[in-house]
Amino acid sequence: MQWFISLDAAWQALLASLLMYAMTTLGASFVFFSKNINKTFLTALTGAAAGIMIAASFFSLLLPAIEYESALPSYITVTLGFLLGGAFIVLSDLALSRTQMQFRAIGDKKNALLFFAVTLHNVPEGMAVGVAFAQGAGAEGALLSAFLLAVGIAIQNFPEGMCVAFPLRMKGMSPARSFLFSQGSGAVEIPACVLGAVAAGAIAGLMPWALAFSAGAMIAVVCSELIPECFSGNKTVASAGVVFGFCLMMILDVALG
Repeated sequence: MQWFISLDAAWQALLASLLMYAMTTLGASFVFFSKNINKTFLTALTGAAAGIMIAASFFSLLLPAIEYESALPSYITVTLGFLLGGAFIVLSDLALSRTQMQFRAIGDKKNALLFFAVTLHNVPEGMAVGVAFAQGAGAEGALLSAFLLAVGIAIQNFPEGMCVAFPLRMKGMSPARSFLFSQGSGAVEIPACVLGAVAAGAIAGLMPWALAFSAGAMIAVVCSELIPECFSGNKTVASAGVVFGFCLMMILDVALG
């Protein structure tokens, strides 16, 4: 662990991004064994991931952004940054839903939009982790929070990998192609994570904006993708998953951070 702490923030972010990518790949690999997966398990896991990301958005991103010194009052910086992050995801969703392009290699339009939406949403998730590692440089508590954020997103990436691979497989795509498309949607987190760490670390004044932007983007992703997905099934299981995930991240972040 001491070896990891001694690394530069960009290298820490790179290793964390590889963990997140590995979880996407692991989730996608299940497509080789079955066309379907237990829906209750997927609902619980997706709900837990949503809870983890909601807690991480506040404890690992917004709270440090509020406490960070900036030229503007913190409440203005955090509010504007959060709004920009949320707007980025909302506008991206609108652009994707209105496109008329035909993605024949991926299948029908619904699956194509799912693939591109997940891929696009992974960019701010990766940046959020990179920014968190840059913010945690030199402070073990903040570094632990960044690591927990990466773990939370990695957990979320496991069902996400399944959510991309299985619809493609059910539409007749081969297991290998379904797997390749799904793991590819998670690969974008690697450069995004490193970029977030480098950019935020190089420009100190950017830190609170980047933290708040990432938090807004993450909350928007949770609201637009994870919450509707898990609550479309068993609401009781979904609610329990969200509460459990939030409490787990809160306890780990507050108690250990």
